[in-house]
Amino acid sequence: MNWRTGVVHDCIVRLLPRYTDERGWLSEIFRHDELEKEFHPVMAYVSLTRADITRGPHEHRHQTDLFAFLNGSFRLYLWDDREDSPTYGTRQVLDAGGESPTAVLIPPGVIHAYRNTGASDALVINCPNRLYAGRGKMNPVDEIRWEERPDRNLILD
Repeated sequence: MNWRTGVVHDCIVRLLPRYTDERGWLSEIFRHDELEKEFHPVMAYVSLTRADITRGPHEHRHQTDLFAFLNGSFRLYLWDDREDSPTYGTRQVLDAGGESPTAVLIPPGVIHAYRNTGASDALVINCPNRLYAGRGKMNPVDEIRWEERPDRNLILD
């Protein structure tokens, strides 16, 4: 596919304000009163990504991800692969992390990847709306991995 640059429909990008005092800072990742019920997280996890390492690209059929980039330096890539979307075929790239703390909601069918562009390891929090591998980790994992599919033209720059 020849991806065009733009903003992916239904992906919500929110800069996260930091509430700072002498102890440090606090940022709210999500609030139930600011997020549609269908996107309410059912679990949360944190991952450490080493410098110059990429996670993805992959997508989910049913799961919505809610990522929070609070430290380090990351470049996030989004590709709208939903044929019924008004932005089908659109690629969006954004920078997030310590200088620009950001939460990003990524719906099913949007292929996504992120790279740690910083010089040191950094953390990413994800609060998805589906349990990984279902209740008790007894179901198939909802993940389509595109890392080794050059035919999709999922270019990271």
